[in-house]
Amino acid sequence: MTAVPEAPDAREPEFAAPGTVSPKIAYLLLAIAPLCMASNVVIGRAAADTVPPVALAFWRWTTATALLMPFALPSLWRYRRVLWAAAPRVLALGLTGMALSASFVYTGVSHTTAANAGLIYAISPVLIILIGVVFRGEKVSWQQIAGIVLAIAGVVVIVTRGDPTYLLDLQINPGDLWVVGAALCWAIYSVLLREGSVPVPTLPMFAITALAGVICLAPAYAVDTWISAPVDWTREAIASVAGVAVIASVLAFGLYQIGIRSVGPARAGVFNYLIPVYAVALGVMLLGETLAVFHGLGLALILPGLLLAGLRRSTRPAKPL
Repeated sequence: MTAVPEAPDAREPEFAAPGTVSPKIAYLLLAIAPLCMASNVVIGRAAADTVPPVALAFWRWTTATALLMPFALPSLWRYRRVLWAAAPRVLALGLTGMALSASFVYTGVSHTTAANAGLIYAISPVLIILIGVVFRGEKVSWQQIAGIVLAIAGVVVIVTRGDPTYLLDLQINPGDLWVVGAALCWAIYSVLLREGSVPVPTLPMFAITALAGVICLAPAYAVDTWISAPVDWTREAIASVAGVAVIASVLAFGLYQIGIRSVGPARAGVFNYLIPVYAVALGVMLLGETLAVFHGLGLALILPGLLLAGLRRSTRPAKPL
C-alpha cells in the first residue's frame, strides 16, 4: 500500500536505511511497518468526504517527496546521469506505483470499506506471479497454482459479499473494482521495479519515484481542481494528508528498510501478510465498520493463498521478475 522497495542497495548502505538494530527490535519494527501500510486505506476512507482521491494522492506524494529529498539529494546528484538515462522507467514507476495505485485506492475507499480494500489489495503478490506467467512464460509450482486459486477465490468472496449471485446481477460495488485496479497497478509497478532495475540505492530511488508520481499526478490534480473545487484545508484535510504521507509512506518505508537490513528480505517479507489483517482490524476499531462473515471467509482464503503462492520450488529457482 506504499512503495516499499524490497531490499536496500548494499553498495551504498548509508542511503538505504539508518543502520541495523537487534533482531528483537527489528521484528518489532517489522510488525509495526505493515500497520503503517494498512493505515493508508483507513485514512483514505476517513478522508473520503474531506479530500478528493486525486488530491489526496497528489499531496501525499508531494509531502513525502519534500520529507525525503533532504536525505536523498546527495545521492540523486551522484547518480544523476544514471537516472536521466532511466527517466522513462522512473516515470513509469511513478505512474503505476504512486499515481495510479494511490488514486485508484482512494477512489475505491470512497465507495467501499477499508476492510474490503485491505483484503482485496493484498492479492498484489498473486498478480505479480500471474504477470510473470502470462508475459514472461515463467513456471509455477502446483503449490503456487493452489495459492493463486485460493487468493482469487478470497477476493471473489469479498467482492460478492459471499453471494455469487452478485456476479450474475452485476451488483458489484464499484469501489471494490477500483481497488482491484489499484492492486494491478501495484503489481505492474513491482514487476517494473525488479525487471531491469535502476542501479541506484534504495532511498534516493524511492524519493525520485515519489517525485515522478507527483509529476504524473499534477495534470490530473489540476483538471480535478478546475472541474470541482480546490481542497478545503481544514484540520481534518491536513491531518489526512499528513497521515498518508508520514505514516503510510515515509515511516512505513523507513521501518521496513531497517527490518530488511537487520534480518534480511526473506524474513522481513513475511510480515507483509499482516497488512490485510491490520486493515480489517483498523477499519473495525477506528471507523466502526462491521465485520461480516464474508470478511472472515475471504481472509481465510487469501492468507493461505498468499503463503502458498509465495513458495518457490527448491529444484529450480524461479526467474527474477
